[in-house]
Amino acid sequence: MGAGHAHRLYRNGNSPVHALPPHTKLAAAFAFVVVVVSTPREAMWAFALYAVLLGLVARAARVPAGFLLRRLLIEVPFVAFAVLMPFVAGGERVEVLGLSLSTGGLWGAWNVLAKGTLGVAASVLLAATTELRELLLGLQRLRLPPLLVQIASFMIRYGDLITDEMRRMRIARESRGFEARGIRHWGVLAKSAGALFIRSYERGERVHLAMVSRGYAGSMPVIDEVTASRAQWSYALALPLTALVVCLLGWTL
Repeated sequence: MGAGHAHRLYRNGNSPVHALPPHTKLAAAFAFVVVVVSTPREAMWAFALYAVLLGLVARAARVPAGFLLRRLLIEVPFVAFAVLMPFVAGGERVEVLGLSLSTGGLWGAWNVLAKGTLGVAASVLLAATTELRELLLGLQRLRLPPLLVQIASFMIRYGDLITDEMRRMRIARESRGFEARGIRHWGVLAKSAGALFIRSYERGERVHLAMVSRGYAGSMPVIDEVTASRAQWSYALALPLTALVVCLLGWTL
């Protein structure tokens, strides 16, 4: 099962983290996020330790801090939402720099920022050390429903084709003097979107017929079987298990 070329989040390397089987990294990242979400928001020191753990993983994976921080910009909408919470939430209020802020809103903003940032950082590290094709193999190894894996595989394979088709249509419009400047041009854009949908649908039908003619019966053949040793599982699960100890301490202290 293939999945096309490497994605933009992937950073080529030969670190120990890169060498881990994909399904071990998927399981470790998922378990880590679950532990982070389960941590009480009042245990601020626990979130600091989680950040240190991710920093150690990034160092082992040889992922620069600048690379990681730039990818974290994807959570800006969540940051904007968190910033508004102290102003709009009700309950007890406190004065901060002359502003009346909700205590519950402040805790909620901290909860969203801390857990969201750690979750996104773990996802970015996973993507930076695992190619898309390997991620799909890992999902298949973890017994994710085959239909979902196939849908993800086709999305990855043909996403660039659809994007390239959109680019050609935009160039064709501009070559004829079209330039979207207001509402009166939305009709042309809507017709372009409809044409793109029809072309994509027809392409999908042709691909499906080609696959059926080659023996496709609802499941993709597995070309590469990925396995993991006990040592590799232990190395991958060191992150979530350490985080679990921190989480338990956060609930008891």
